Amino acid sequence: MPDLLKMLVDSGAIKYGEFTLSSGKKSSVYIDIKRAVTRPDVLETVAGMMAEKLKSADFDRIACIELGGVPLAVALSLKTKKPIVIFRKKKKEYGTQEEFIGDIDRGDRIAVVEDVITTGKSARSVVERVEKAGGIVVAVITVVDREESDLNPLSLLKLSDILPQSKFQ
Repeated sequence: MPDLLKMLVDSGAIKYGEFTLSSGKKSSVYIDIKRAVTRPDVLETVAGMMAEKLKSADFDRIACIELGGVPLAVALSLKTKKPIVIFRKKKKEYGTQEEFIGDIDRGDRIAVVEDVITTGKSARSVVERVEKAGGIVVAVITVVDREESDLNPLSLLKLSDILPQSKFQ
């Protein structure tokens, strides 16, 4: 299997400097999985690794929040043949005013997919919304866990895997 960290570096997804994260926190490293997964080789690798990590999880559907989780959920869906549910960041104020796209039946077992987890606020929002819709979250999986949340997600990489890689700076 290709080295995911090298692929992320080569795609320009890992940047060093001074950044403000979506959580408002400051960081010396920015991880842009959205950028990385615009490359088919990276997206295919990530989906394959996620499918492998979720092999022992019994789940019916994959859930994500727009935007970062969408390509990951779609690619994982193609690998696992499981349908996806896409949660909106904000409920639509027009049309059908749906909170999510897709279906969740009462008791559906859901794997929540996220690109990067820092505080876990976004992933936690999906978990709560899945449960409100009658689903049961059996796993939260992310490409990179910045190791600051209490979610303890399955992850392909942790921030501590990335930081020692000073040769990439």
